Amino acid sequence: MLERVLILIVGLVASLILVIKSADVFVDNLVELGSSLGISEVILGVTASAIGTSLPEFGSALIASLSGSTDIGVGCVIGSNIWNIAGILGISALVAGVIETNADGLKRDFSATLITGLILLFFMFFGNIGKIAALVMVLTYAIYLWRLIKAQKTYSDENSGKNEREPLDLKRLVLTVLGFSGLVIGCRILVYSGVELADIAGIPAMIMGLFTLAIGTSIPELVVTLSSAVKGLHELSIGTILGSNTFNILIGIGVPALIAPVPVERLSLTFDAPVMILVTVLLVLLIRQGDMKLKRTGGIVLLAVYISYVVMRLFVLV
Repeated sequence: MLERVLILIVGLVASLILVIKSADVFVDNLVELGSSLGISEVILGVTASAIGTSLPEFGSALIASLSGSTDIGVGCVIGSNIWNIAGILGISALVAGVIETNADGLKRDFSATLITGLILLFFMFFGNIGKIAALVMVLTYAIYLWRLIKAQKTYSDENSGKNEREPLDLKRLVLTVLGFSGLVIGCRILVYSGVELADIAGIPAMIMGLFTLAIGTSIPELVVTLSSAVKGLHELSIGTILGSNTFNILIGIGVPALIAPVPVERLSLTFDAPVMILVTVLLVLLIRQGDMKLKRTGGIVLLAVYISYVVMRLFVLV
């Protein structure tokens, strides 16, 4: 038993180092690659970075649907989305000091995230998330991507004469893929090691589920968002979170629901989903109050809200 614990601890530490280093490589080369292709930082955040870091949640939900274990889907996605905003952006603002954004990007991506949450809440009132809801979700994501393509075209037109676009750097493309691969592998080992250690320590299954599924699958968002914020890539940081939350619901729940109905727990409807919408609105209020900046005080508020949510969920509403 002691030997197994030591191996898991070594795996935990090694995977953490791999995740941090891979995030650095991924972020640095993704930004350079996007720049060479003439893609704006915020568009890069809500597409490539957001979708890439959301693959663990999507993969978990899809595998659950294919294996008939659809009951973890909605709770895992909602928990991840709450953690993404209140936990990850809270930590990132606290560490980086400030995360800046612009009004246009915030309005477009915040609106998409809020509307996405309301669509999910609406269909949750009818019980299981079925094929009709799934089709609406997938179609909504397609419309969102269309809006992003239009925004990118506008950005390209406005900046076409400012800087000469560099040729595509194959080395940076390879490093971006390697960085992302290291991120996925490292996160998988990190989650596995954490789950096994928690199991050995006798931590209750409910707590393991809440933190392993919601927070564990969001580790890529955490390291990429935090790394971006520290490097001053603020729009990439916020774009990754808002884009990830939109993708998590519309695709992370929508696609599995096309395969099999996704059950909705009572607490997910009455407590978790309203909290998710609340923290989304709170984020925008904090940014607007901070003159288009999420300041360290705003990060503290978000973290306090997340801690309150966890306490309520684990010890009050059980």
